[in-house]
Amino acid sequence: MVALWQAHLSFVLLGFVALCALRFTAPWRPWLLPVLVALSFVPVNELPLAAYVRSFTDDLAITTLVLLAWAALSRLGVVQPLGRPHRVQMLVLFGGLCLVLYPATLGLTYVDPYRWGFNPRPMIVLVAMAALVMLALRNTLAVWMLVVGTLAFALRLKASENYWDYLVDPLLAIYCVVAGLMQFKLWERACPR
Repeated sequence: MVALWQAHLSFVLLGFVALCALRFTAPWRPWLLPVLVALSFVPVNELPLAAYVRSFTDDLAITTLVLLAWAALSRLGVVQPLGRPHRVQMLVLFGGLCLVLYPATLGLTYVDPYRWGFNPRPMIVLVAMAALVMLALRNTLAVWMLVVGTLAFALRLKASENYWDYLVDPLLAIYCVVAGLMQFKLWERACPR
């Protein structure tokens, strides 16, 4: 079960944020977390339910887990939701990281930035500089995402040896695209009613 810690955390946080989108769950939000934790351990065919969700999402990046935890704490009223400028900064930063990695992953470029993650000293310096910029802009969430992702890589909290796997994942990339379109009101233009 210790090896599945990330699957359980992903299950709980994804479930909580998704259920909080439903207004009728507002009075029960404090009770949703313990219920989801218990559900994540329910065995189905000798595997916990969280392992099945992991088969769809794989291991989420640490930055995505920090973002989900921030969203969960925001829904519980523990932290303030991000203001628009900070949200846009975070979307641009992580959208940019995804834009560097995923076109090459899809074979659209000849450069292989994923290889940089196996010897990430220059990347860590660039991420540290980005964290300092976000700190100067008082963007607490972006700083936490970068710092916790880098610390998790240093401690090898995931099975992956690649730094990119701690920073970005497809779920974060999709979130950055959709939320970015919504921030810039392009979603309404792309999907007219």
